[in-house]
Amino acid sequence: MKKLVISLLFVMQVFCAWAQDTATVQGKVVDSKSQKPLENVVATLQSTTQTALTNAEGVFIFENAPAGSEVIVVSSAGYVSQTFSLEIVAGQPLDLGVVSLDEDITSEQQLSLITITDNDLGDDNSGSENTAGLLQASRDTYQQAAAFNWGQARFRIRGLDNEYGTTMINGVIMNKLYDGRPQWSNWGGLNDATRNQEFTMGSAPSDYTFGSILGTQEINTRASIFRPGARISFSGTNTNYNWRAMATYASGMNANGWAYVVSGSRRWAVEGNFEGTDYSANSLFMSIEKKINDAHSINFTGIYAQNSRGKNSPNTKEVNDIAGEKYNSYWGWQDGKKRNSRDKDVEEPILMLSHFWEINEKNNLNTNVAYQFGKIGNSRLDYQNAPNPDPTYYRNLPSFFTSTYDDAGNYVGDQEPYVTNAANANFLNNRQIDWNALYTANKNTANGRSAYVLYEDRTDDNTLTANSILHSQLSDNITLNAGATYKHVKSHNFQNLLDLLGGKFFEDFDNFYTGDFSQSDLNHPNRTVGVGDTYGYNYNLFANTINAFTQFKFSYKKIDFYLGQEFSRSQYQREGLYRNGLYANNSYGKSAKANFENYGFKGGLTYKIDGRNMLVFNGVRMTKAPTLRNTFPNARLNNNIVDGLGSETLSSVDASYVIRTPKLKARLTGFYTTIQNSTETSFFFGEGIFDGSDSADSNAFVAETVTGIDKRMMGGELGIEYQVTSTIKVMGSASIGQYTYTNNPHVSINNDALAALSTNGDGTEVSLNPNTTVDFGPAYLKNYKLPGTPQQAFSIGAEYRDPKFWWVGANANYLANNYMDISALLRTSNFFDNPAAPGTTFDDATTARARQLLKQEKFDSFTLINLSGGKSWRIGQNTVGIFANVNNVFDVTYKTGGFEQARNANFQQLNQDVSSGTPSFGPKYFYGYGRTYFVNLYINF
Repeated sequence: MKKLVISLLFVMQVFCAWAQDTATVQGKVVDSKSQKPLENVVATLQSTTQTALTNAEGVFIFENAPAGSEVIVVSSAGYVSQTFSLEIVAGQPLDLGVVSLDEDITSEQQLSLITITDNDLGDDNSGSENTAGLLQASRDTYQQAAAFNWGQARFRIRGLDNEYGTTMINGVIMNKLYDGRPQWSNWGGLNDATRNQEFTMGSAPSDYTFGSILGTQEINTRASIFRPGARISFSGTNTNYNWRAMATYASGMNANGWAYVVSGSRRWAVEGNFEGTDYSANSLFMSIEKKINDAHSINFTGIYAQNSRGKNSPNTKEVNDIAGEKYNSYWGWQDGKKRNSRDKDVEEPILMLSHFWEINEKNNLNTNVAYQFGKIGNSRLDYQNAPNPDPTYYRNLPSFFTSTYDDAGNYVGDQEPYVTNAANANFLNNRQIDWNALYTANKNTANGRSAYVLYEDRTDDNTLTANSILHSQLSDNITLNAGATYKHVKSHNFQNLLDLLGGKFFEDFDNFYTGDFSQSDLNHPNRTVGVGDTYGYNYNLFANTINAFTQFKFSYKKIDFYLGQEFSRSQYQREGLYRNGLYANNSYGKSAKANFENYGFKGGLTYKIDGRNMLVFNGVRMTKAPTLRNTFPNARLNNNIVDGLGSETLSSVDASYVIRTPKLKARLTGFYTTIQNSTETSFFFGEGIFDGSDSADSNAFVAETVTGIDKRMMGGELGIEYQVTSTIKVMGSASIGQYTYTNNPHVSINNDALAALSTNGDGTEVSLNPNTTVDFGPAYLKNYKLPGTPQQAFSIGAEYRDPKFWWVGANANYLANNYMDISALLRTSNFFDNPAAPGTTFDDATTARARQLLKQEKFDSFTLINLSGGKSWRIGQNTVGIFANVNNVFDVTYKTGGFEQARNANFQQLNQDVSSGTPSFGPKYFYGYGRTYFVNLYINF
């Protein structure tokens, strides 16, 4: 360590020798309409990391601006940035005079952002996740395109899921330990209150955290930084919700050292863009700051964002061809209203206390304690000894009859009575859930037992976080950022019965098994449950994590560089609250503890060719603990931990050329990223998976775990904008990537049925297989494409901004190379094994046909045209404005994702299903919105 410090100090002295003469530069910033001074506006010397904030009079001052050609950028949230080219002469003060900032009406675009990010994030299938870090939209042209233009197609920046980005509120990381992703709904509808944000791209340095490989987003809710005033707005849209009302008031810091901000909104829809998708959300925000003295300030932030929305189903091509792309199988009519069986309800308040300590002019410390609690519920129908109520259940579809083969493998789906049955398939006339039939079935059961109920998969999280972040100016050229965080999570997971649907009680057992094996809790067997009761599964997950980081930034005339390092430790444990009948000895009580220790190192360099041109390099090597979801592969039923589970290894490098002049701004970036030793889990019913002379023996509900996954993301990014005239600007963005699997990871299947085998002749049930995990060996995924995002995206647009405060813009976007999410199980050697004759393969299985069946589907490319515009008026001391956009003007239909069903798990079954022409278990698809609009009317006063 001593040698390192001495070396760094020596390097610092060398760079200091390059220092040039300096001069003082200052200016005064005002609002262009009111001509009032603007406080806390950021002025940045482009060739250095020097920044200056305007004071209450709107004045900023650089005491030691380097002599020579320089570019200064003056920017503030809600205003159009101003860029000035200067020639600074050593020893001669330079006064820029009055700098007028125009209101940035285009920032109203951020108000519609929640309609994108509030999609089916983290729902039942990975294909429905809208990742890509869509909230990471700064004034960078490329990031703007990625968020607002490509986001509607679920574009992922650099092909990365948002678990590889870091989202913070006041320096507290909000990513969930369960799956690594932030829950956007926790602050949804509070756009005004969360507009003060700082961003980084990739592994670039952040002042608040070490970060990861996608970037960081810091939301600052300190009350004193909000511009004083009030704002109300009302919006209409046809996306997830239809209407939104929002109001915000910020007091500013008064003479007694108090400042506060309050904000609230409501969003609602009887039906959103897709059929049967109701929406209701209420959000409240409060931030109160007390300035104790010049050194100490305390801030309390409270966020309550309740959200309830109906989900929309992914569907096969067969279903879409019959019912259309907006068809949603999750709803049905009840008492003249549409009722969705699958609602997602989020209600997780956040309470945060922050202490700001300005130790001296060069050192400050921010300490936060945050507590988050509440619930997330995902509802669905449950049933016992009754037909599946899903209208798209495969037996209800025409393909159930047209894809039929006899026992000899001969196709008979084109014969009578199959054709007649297909023509009369139930789905053709009954496409929605029949709620009345469910109520009737429950009334006709013995003793009032419900055959159908509505329940929710419920998660009640309690999260306590404490951290401190130090910012220290060690010298004129060296800055230190350091921090430490502790987080404790208790996550209670259970099935919660919501509605008996006219019945009197429901029996708590698994009707796929018998005897003790069917019992959810052997400690309380043969239970009956009612509304509000827990049943099915019931367990806690515990997590304790600590991490610490340091980051040194060095800034000189021609070169800036930084070095960062991080250490973290994670400990996970499961506690079963039920003694499950299938896992009587491995479900109740606490599991073993899973411990992971991880590290990270990163660095980067900026070479300033001159005040306008620079080269930027970043690199990171780090490890990342697996998520709770991927640590316990079958957490609902047992305490098992994935065998041999380890941390991911992340590596990433990028290089950029950046040019910024008053008229031209551009960034060209190349990147190369690898993720090694990743783990993924999924759940499904598969046929033909296991050996057995009886076909039923080879079928099972299974939990699939794929370990040791390696991925590679490489490509380039371009963002460019040019101010043609004082009123016309043109923009262009491009992303060209190649995102692939680079190895053949390992597949294992957990089959609960193996625990329910019995051997005793007297009928006593004895488990033969306490180990229910079956090793399927490698899945041959190498060179398959990573799913979930277009790997190519291009955008070109233009904007006209009139001096009379109105503007209009348009852009065209081309997106291509989006691929299906493939099944790992289908690509194991088991695919060719004949379960009816163990040790043999199917006679008709050929390599050529297998390649056809297992070829990854590539979705069609498409072009989206978007229009936007706005106008504002100054009425006395108030501003009234309107913003509107229309996305996908020509109502293009396009797929945003999809996933293979693994039900047909061997060659024979998949080949027969596909060969029929209308497969019963074809891939399921997600579609983007058609033509959508967003209109927002607001008043600032």
